[in-house]
Amino acid sequence: MDLRKKIRIIDDFPKKGISFKDVTPILKDPKSMKHTTKEITKYLEDKNIDVIVGPEARGFLFGILVAQELDLGFVPVRKPGKLPFKTFSVDYALEYGLDRLEIHSDSIEKGQNVAVVDDLLATGGTVLGVTKLVEKIGGNVSALSFVIELTNLNGRDKLKGYNVQSLVKYDDL
Repeated sequence: MDLRKKIRIIDDFPKKGISFKDVTPILKDPKSMKHTTKEITKYLEDKNIDVIVGPEARGFLFGILVAQELDLGFVPVRKPGKLPFKTFSVDYALEYGLDRLEIHSDSIEKGQNVAVVDDLLATGGTVLGVTKLVEKIGGNVSALSFVIELTNLNGRDKLKGYNVQSLVKYDDL
């Protein structure tokens, strides 16, 4: 299946000059959603994964589907103040400034193998923050999987040493 045909391109969103890659048509179509889940699952099957982690918000959508398919638990990573229990946090770099991510302090056991699943790899800032957070609480990041990768933003370069998969690659913004 050619997932590229299911990704909607919206020019000048969220601002002029950006070509937004919208994954919601994949989620709307059961066959595309199942195909996406199966492709990520196939990649992760031999990685000895214990738990799936997904960053807010679209990482939740794909991460939960993959976790269910692999019969694993799912751990959300959220923006500050969104998780009700004790959390660990990490600051991460954005293009202009910093942001923060949080995870429940009891969500990953020391030594557990983690796969991070998200919709998009762009500059790599968010996923690098997620990997630091997982490692901070004792998890091992065994794999990173993305539906889309924007190759011209070189996010993969920040992820050297990690196993990285992307299903669809674009070389434009």
